[in-house]
Amino acid sequence: MTTQDLVDALRDADAVKFGEFELSHGGTSDYYVDKYLFETDPECLRLIAAAFAERIDEPKLAGVALGAVPLVAVTSAETGRPYVIARKQEKEYGTGNRIEGRLDEGDRVVVLEDIATTGKSALDAVDALREAGAVVDRVLVVVDREEGARELLAEHGIELDALLTASDLLAGE
Repeated sequence: MTTQDLVDALRDADAVKFGEFELSHGGTSDYYVDKYLFETDPECLRLIAAAFAERIDEPKLAGVALGAVPLVAVTSAETGRPYVIARKQEKEYGTGNRIEGRLDEGDRVVVLEDIATTGKSALDAVDALREAGAVVDRVLVVVDREEGARELLAEHGIELDALLTASDLLAGE
C-alpha cells in the first residue's frame, strides 16, 4: 500500500475537510481531519490496520481512549498482538483503572493514535503506561498534523511514526 492509497481512502471517506475549524488544543485550522469518519469506514480501517501492522515490532499495542480504540482493536486483530487502552484519567467507578487490559511490568508497548497535533494526548498516554510499568518509546499515528507533536514527544524520548503527514494530505490542494 502506498501513501497515496491511504490519502485517497481518507478523502473518499470525506474525512479531510476544508474551511475554518477549531481544534481540541484551542487553535484554529483551515483544514480538519475527521477521525470519526475514517474510523467508522471499514475500508479505511482495513487499510490503516494493514499499514500499522507493517510498522509494528513491539509485542503489545496500546490505544488512546476514546479515539484510537477502533484503530488498536483492528490492528490487534490484524497482527494477533494483545492491546490495552490508556484512559485520559482514572475511572471513578469499578476498578478505577487508567490502563484497561492486561499490562505486565516491563511489557514493550507501541501507542497507536489517530491524529497528532501538539502530541499532548499521546504523551499523557505514554506517561500513564510508563507509570504502570510498560516500556514505551514509540507512538504510531495515522496523521501527523506537523504542529509540534514530533518535537514534544522527542523531548521525552519518544519517536513519532506517522502513516501520513499534513503535507501528504494537503498535497495538490
